[in-house]
Amino acid sequence: MKWNRALFITTFLLPTFAVFLVFTIYPLFRGLYLSFFDWSGGSETMNFIGLGNYRELLSDEIVGQAIKNDYFLVFWKVVLIMLIATFFAVALTRLKLREYGFYRVVFFFPNIISVAVIGVLWSFIYNPQLGFLNAFLSLFTDKPVETNWLGDATLAMWSLLPPSVWAGMGFYMILIIASILAIPSSLYEAAEIDGAGQWHQFWNVTLPLIWEQFKTSVLHIVITTLNGSFIIVRLMTDGGPDNATQVMGYYLYQMGFKQYHLSYGATIGVLILILSLLTTLILGRFLKRETIEL
Repeated sequence: MKWNRALFITTFLLPTFAVFLVFTIYPLFRGLYLSFFDWSGGSETMNFIGLGNYRELLSDEIVGQAIKNDYFLVFWKVVLIMLIATFFAVALTRLKLREYGFYRVVFFFPNIISVAVIGVLWSFIYNPQLGFLNAFLSLFTDKPVETNWLGDATLAMWSLLPPSVWAGMGFYMILIIASILAIPSSLYEAAEIDGAGQWHQFWNVTLPLIWEQFKTSVLHIVITTLNGSFIIVRLMTDGGPDNATQVMGYYLYQMGFKQYHLSYGATIGVLILILSLLTTLILGRFLKRETIEL
């Protein structure tokens, strides 16, 4: 009986494990291996250079700019997404709005849209001549506003934040809503009897009981931002102007598949992996709290 059960479980685990090995583990070690070579990606010969790519990485100013931009997005996405998602999750569940279902659909709608569509849509919104944003701001000025939001080095990174926040906010709101709905109503009733207002109920009842989901959401935002900002940058700014919006993922793409320096691109990939692991470990320790069970 035990043998049949083990065989049954193994039958389902093996295909998934094989896919994981082929598409995750193998590329990871292959990228680490390539980082020690000088290889264009198309030539037959691979010249071993040891830590040469890593030395080049340390002196590459664009890498420093890319890391700075990545953590700029990480910080502001965590702050804005979690504030907005938590606010609306609490409002929709605790205030018991009649339009609860409608608002859930509205906020989650960006998550079912392709990132490519989001990038193109917001590029039109930011268009200096035809964009909605400048047209709206022109209503409050004497002359037309023609700000080049994506072409100005001081504004470009800030301009990437609204589409990034808008695209991910609904998903985390739904996760937090699910956590709040799992809290027994008797706890809130007891808090009300004790005279606690909505703010005290949130701080002393809601937040401690949804903390694990809150922490998971923060770590997920960090990981997806460090590894996935490539798409929005590629679509909206192409890393410019003058590398002002360069991020590590897009710089990897440029070096590996545009400039045919694949081994250096692999080295950037190793750096992304190291920074992702370090950041999540540090944040995980910082956000660690005693688990409260219902």
